[in-house]
Amino acid sequence: MRITLVLAAVCVLLLAVPLARDLLGGGELPAVPAPATADAAQAARGAYLARVGNCDSCHTVPGGAPFAGGRAIETPFGAVHASNLTPHATGLAGWSADAFWRALHEGRSRDGRLLYPAFPYTSYTHVTREDSDALFAYFQSLPPADQPRRPHALRFPFDTQLALAAWRALFFRPGSGAPEPADAARPAEWRRGAYLVRGLGHCSACHTARNALGASSERLALSGGLIPVQNWYAPALNDEAEAGVAHWRLEEVEALLRTGVAPRGLAVGPMAEVVFRSTQYLDDGDLRAMATFLRALPQQPAPAPRAFDPAPPAVLQRGAALYTRHCADCHGAQGQGTPGAFPPLAGNRAVTMTQPANVLRMILQGGYAPATAGNPRPHGMPPFTQVLGDEDVAAVASYIRSAWGHRAAPVGALDVARARERRGS
Repeated sequence: MRITLVLAAVCVLLLAVPLARDLLGGGELPAVPAPATADAAQAARGAYLARVGNCDSCHTVPGGAPFAGGRAIETPFGAVHASNLTPHATGLAGWSADAFWRALHEGRSRDGRLLYPAFPYTSYTHVTREDSDALFAYFQSLPPADQPRRPHALRFPFDTQLALAAWRALFFRPGSGAPEPADAARPAEWRRGAYLVRGLGHCSACHTARNALGASSERLALSGGLIPVQNWYAPALNDEAEAGVAHWRLEEVEALLRTGVAPRGLAVGPMAEVVFRSTQYLDDGDLRAMATFLRALPQQPAPAPRAFDPAPPAVLQRGAALYTRHCADCHGAQGQGTPGAFPPLAGNRAVTMTQPANVLRMILQGGYAPATAGNPRPHGMPPFTQVLGDEDVAAVASYIRSAWGHRAAPVGALDVARARERRGS
């Protein structure tokens, strides 16, 4: 008992130091006037980096002024509203490059407030000061937009600075903004790709599982995770059975990132938006660097086959009939797909992943590959959420996960009900 109390006391003291530092150590930075002239080349570089970071996706309300904020980012703890990044009094007016760097690097606003990690500073902490300054120059060059900051709608106690400081004490340490020492021996192209994926690209924000407090583990980085609230699964980038590309040709990975379509993959759901708003605009060097890094990720060992009870024959017969009626015209009687239009389902690892969320989301809500310069008129899939009930969706999903040589576990009506949980589904 005494040892337990001592260990508990040590843990409290270890957490108290970073917690006190976060609550007391970040004062307000002075307001500064906007520079009389902007460095055009630096701002242009910042515009490109804003595309790499997909900043527009969160900081622009559909139909609103670019980067004026106000968009609600739904989390399991409530809604966080994105801030105004334009040089208006309701945005970044009065900010300095130092204050902006502190926000990216430490997750702290100019006035000293701790920022919520819905703004992915846990990734942006790896961004270099040079790139931070370029981003700031770009945002300062935007037309000021009057968009007052909307208060967050978080549940207690998650709406308190104390709770946020405790979270940071447990899960966040600022990065150095410099390459990891262990990466020094790697080729320059790999290092650039690692920087883009780990930093501005913030790929771990989706492709890493989160714990009950919304924190992701560096140890499990890029190992796949269910995206909170959206109920899409961001597949593991280091697993050949999910989204690993170690055995793809470099050109195939580049094609997927640039156009959303590749011989062995298709970007749909949240990834389609990433390609549409971000990766299709990567310059050739950064595109190749990111593809190089993703191909070089050490792959997880193949797990032992999981035992499962197959779906009852009646369910599979029902699923086969539904497939023939609703799916075969596009995807083929044997799941072979239609080249250049509709992807094959036979042999498609998105169909057979252990986590069935994406199959169910596609059946329910449909979707398109992104419209890109390389694929300007993508074919799409209609939603069946109003056409098929939960039992029907479960039956057709179970059928395609067992047909054509597939050996994936069936899904049930409860899985479908959970996949419908996002609003509008």
